[in-house]
Amino acid sequence: MAYTGDARQLVDAVYRAESRRVLATLIRLLGDFDLAEEAMHDAFAVALERWPIEGTPANPRTWLISVGRFKGIDALRRRTRQETQAPELAREISDRENVEIGDDNEVADDQLRLVFTCCHPALPPDGQIALTLREVCGLTTEAIAHAFLTTAPTVAQRIVRAKGKIRDARIPYQLPSLEELPERLDAVLHVVYLVFNEGYSASAGDALTRRDLSAEAIRLGRQIVALLPEAEAIGLLALMLLHESRREARTSPDGEIVLLADQDRSRWNRAMIEEGLTLVERALTSRRFGPYSLQAAIAAVHAEATRASDTDWPQIVALYDVLVRADPSPVVELNRAAAVAMRDGPAAGLGLIDAILARGDLADYQFAHSARAELCARLGRFDEARVSYSRALELTQVEPERRFLRRRLAGLRVQSAETI
Repeated sequence: MAYTGDARQLVDAVYRAESRRVLATLIRLLGDFDLAEEAMHDAFAVALERWPIEGTPANPRTWLISVGRFKGIDALRRRTRQETQAPELAREISDRENVEIGDDNEVADDQLRLVFTCCHPALPPDGQIALTLREVCGLTTEAIAHAFLTTAPTVAQRIVRAKGKIRDARIPYQLPSLEELPERLDAVLHVVYLVFNEGYSASAGDALTRRDLSAEAIRLGRQIVALLPEAEAIGLLALMLLHESRREARTSPDGEIVLLADQDRSRWNRAMIEEGLTLVERALTSRRFGPYSLQAAIAAVHAEATRASDTDWPQIVALYDVLVRADPSPVVELNRAAAVAMRDGPAAGLGLIDAILARGDLADYQFAHSARAELCARLGRFDEARVSYSRALELTQVEPERRFLRRRLAGLRVQSAETI
């Protein structure tokens, strides 16, 4: 049958809002990642056929879960007619038929169960994160590869191996016990952090951000804090809220990037900021705080400045000094260099960035090159700035960022002409 545009738009909207929750519950009900994913897509195909005729159900998520469950069980029945392990499959069908969908609270918890299943210690760390980003959050292998600074085929292999390990080791689909939670928390927080980053600063596409992913990461963060109120879980939630509070001010009405120093701070979400500041204080009062809490403390300093000129850069540099020792990485060093440039001047920051790049670190990280270009421009070294902006443009796949870099390059040409 031909699908109307309105029907397609409606189902697409429900898919964006509910597909990952539907999948998480179907994995619990069917006990198999691939079978659940196939069943989910079958359920949405049925929705596309029936909703335009019968109307949208009152609870689309529950409807999709129910249809997907029956589709998955039908697929298992077909296997009994095709495979020699019919008795075993028959028992599996019986088991799956007797699993209750559960109430709204249980369905809501399914994603958190899935996160902890994907982050089981039997899986390698890179497999844990790749699988969770793919299955829980629906990121493409390309987007995950960007987050990992690796290739899409490598990510695809990690996902396949992780699924195989879960199946072969019969890893249970459940929340770990309170005794097991702490050792599983680091990987889970890392996953949530990467999901938020992809939502806050998309790796590719026409939009600078993906609000759905940021909201999903914050929702998962709240669930984790409720389950295990450790300092780093609290710190991560604070960090996400403080960054998310600036979302509306990060772009102009026509979708162009607005840098932090130029943002209209009256558009920042004060409720998120107040909640974030309270959480930062709560996290830092614990002796077990770590990198997420320190990053949240840095974001808090920015949030507390009513004007960009009021920013306490010495305090931010001091916090970065601690963060570099707690969680050394080239990206943290880059962020510290940008803060040093604000405290001590562009030449000081540029020297630090050049040292990072000279080591070969961040050679393919566009923000290292754009940061270098900004400092070179401030020093009047326009030719160097042009080279660095051009390199950043080569590495950028997000269209608003590309437009921003093109404007910077055009501005350099004007500045160069004025100095002649």
